[in-house]
Amino acid sequence: MLGSQGSQDELRLREYDLLARIAKGEQAAMRALFAAHQLRVHRFVLRLVRREDVAEDVVTEVFLDVWRQAARFEGRASVSTWLLSIARFKAYSALRRRSEAPLDDEFAETIEDQDDTPEVTLQKSDKAGVLRACIDRLSREHREVIDLVYYQEQSIEDVSRIVGIPENTVKTRVFHARKRLSELCREAGLDRGWP
Repeated sequence: MLGSQGSQDELRLREYDLLARIAKGEQAAMRALFAAHQLRVHRFVLRLVRREDVAEDVVTEVFLDVWRQAARFEGRASVSTWLLSIARFKAYSALRRRSEAPLDDEFAETIEDQDDTPEVTLQKSDKAGVLRACIDRLSREHREVIDLVYYQEQSIEDVSRIVGIPENTVKTRVFHARKRLSELCREAGLDRGWP
């Protein structure tokens, strides 16, 4: 256990060092930070915005902000928590901009039909696909905490920082999200609810 904590502390120090070097304008440090976190940030953003093109734009904005704001990082949370917090803000800003844009035919064609046809239901026979579909049916707040806790492996404390709500609220949302997810999985025909 101590070895695990020691390696986490070393990782944190390396990432803090990267941010200090980025604040000084070192491009190699920025490339290293990007390589270490881009995939995680992209997956998180994609789950929020649900469009690859928008997710790519948001990820670009996140790392541009890191380049510009690295000197302001105070170290109160891990670098990944800080990045996911920025990503969350940018993703919801992008969603607001999209909802304010006038609806055109091209955009209307990209909107997913939430109701599955019988054929689509049969195609969702694998458990992972069914589980993902059930998660997608959760409220935005519940999807967000499930994604952060189970997919991004963030602690309750870190989720609280990222989302900007008290830890007890995070715990309550996780509880209700798991309960609802269990109901949705049962309705979808999964033998077991949330793993």
